Amino acid sequence: MNKVILMGRLTREPDVRYSQNAEGSMAVARYTLAVDRRRGRNSDNEQSADFISCVAFGRSGEFAEKYLHQGTKIVVTGRIQTGSYTNKDGQRVYTTDVVVEEQEFAESKSAAAGNGGDSNYAAYTPSRPEPSQAAGDGFMAIPDGVDDEGLPFN
Repeated sequence: MNKVILMGRLTREPDVRYSQNAEGSMAVARYTLAVDRRRGRNSDNEQSADFISCVAFGRSGEFAEKYLHQGTKIVVTGRIQTGSYTNKDGQRVYTTDVVVEEQEFAESKSAAAGNGGDSNYAAYTPSRPEPSQAAGDGFMAIPDGVDDEGLPFN
């Protein structure tokens, strides 16, 4: 099985290009995620990170172009893909990329703004119902018209 789940921040704006194929053009977005490493027991409290190259195709590439910006914290699910090419000096270069299958925001808009996130981040507004007022114990009150027997717990 080849599955990768990463959470990190974009190191710069995604590089988006469009390739031509038989069905038309397709977005190809490349970006790098800075993913924090876990600190070991013998650590000097020094934060370190890995810089992971990611590539998103099609609608995922279009999403990256429209909503992802430098500093945005996201979660990426995908697979590792290796490859190689010969550069202009005739040297063999080996590559490792994460091919993005899913990508989503990992923090709220207000948290992103507090971390110096881009103001365009606010353009993405997922449709989520507003919570109703919570009861005194911190739980949401059951709306009127819902009988207790229809709930999956007692």
